Amino acid sequence: MLADIGRIYPLSRPYNVPMTVKEEVRRDRLGLAILGSTGSIGRQALEVVRLHRDRTRLVALVARSNVQLLEVQAREFRPLMVGMVEEGPARELERNLFGTGIEVRRGPDCLLEAAVHPLADVVLNAVVGSAGLPATLAALGAGKRLALANKESLVAGGDLVLRALSGGGELIPVDSEHSAIFHCLKGEDPNAVERIILTASGGPFRGRTREELEEVTPQEALRHPTWDMGARITVDSSTLMNKGFEVIEAHYLFGLSYDRIEVVIHPQSIVHSMVEFRDGSLSAQLSVPDMRIPIALALFHPERWETPAKRTTLSDLRSLTFEPVDKHAFRCLDLAYQAGRAGGTATAVLNAVDELAVELFLKGKIGFLDIERMVADVLEAHQPRKVEVLQDVLEAEEWARDRAMIWWEENRK
Repeated sequence: MLADIGRIYPLSRPYNVPMTVKEEVRRDRLGLAILGSTGSIGRQALEVVRLHRDRTRLVALVARSNVQLLEVQAREFRPLMVGMVEEGPARELERNLFGTGIEVRRGPDCLLEAAVHPLADVVLNAVVGSAGLPATLAALGAGKRLALANKESLVAGGDLVLRALSGGGELIPVDSEHSAIFHCLKGEDPNAVERIILTASGGPFRGRTREELEEVTPQEALRHPTWDMGARITVDSSTLMNKGFEVIEAHYLFGLSYDRIEVVIHPQSIVHSMVEFRDGSLSAQLSVPDMRIPIALALFHPERWETPAKRTTLSDLRSLTFEPVDKHAFRCLDLAYQAGRAGGTATAVLNAVDELAVELFLKGKIGFLDIERMVADVLEAHQPRKVEVLQDVLEAEEWARDRAMIWWEENRK
């Protein structure tokens, strides 16, 4: 699997770490590589790591273009390498870190180099978008534990990820919903699971009619009521596409058919998901909405290390409500089920079109409901085919973006 990736994104050069150093780091501290360290998940992961500096070693930090923040992180945590995907910012980072002894790598290759770094025991993939898929496959192919916060890896390339797991790697989800399911299934017989119930806050527009959604602005869509997240995932949460992506993720992570994965609105975001067993009992994981809890579980499992998260109190639990999804007003969830059931390249197309649609919406070039309209029309035009190699995903995404741009040109006001 790693060789397949290398043919598309060739590594510039292999790492050459002396065995004595490798043994010392592995024996004393847990080696961590964080991809997307300047994003929301990456920053929160470093808050967790900061509490456990005596037991962890930051091996690699990688970001796309935020030079200032990555420099601050590098000077604090002193990783062996830092990587910057965009060339211009990477050259600036090289100048800023000159003389520190920290190796600076640049270009898309740095994601893969960090993912397979010989001193990294755990790789946190918090990259946004399908750009994170090659690094996911690389980490698993190299036998790493992958703490997966890049949902597009499973949405766009779930079949490839499952195949890569056969190489000896380990995958633990970071999404709060899937982390909750992982928590609930610990020690349970997978054959006893009846269904999975994913909870959704409902986003900032819960209760609005379809007519009211026509006038939604990007500023309104970015005001999530309970979670602090990046721009794309926040908009996806407001359309419920993010929940659709999580349904597809759950299908791959837990091996259940789409008919056994349900979604319910839970505005308080205290119950992060539930598992129903065949005896009729329900198990749930509850906590205040804080991503540092699932991040820590993924990094340090099976141990539970301290986090900076606020402790959940009985007063937090005094009013927990649940309601069905309004599928008439929010149609993206059904589109995700449709793509998941179609299989093959359909989910890669779903992700790629949504990514572009959200970008256009945030720039004010399309309306809020145009996101789902664009996705629906491109999905309808797509003929899914089987995903055998990474190139199949990349080609499907390219086709999807081209088709989506045609849709935009035809529907511009």
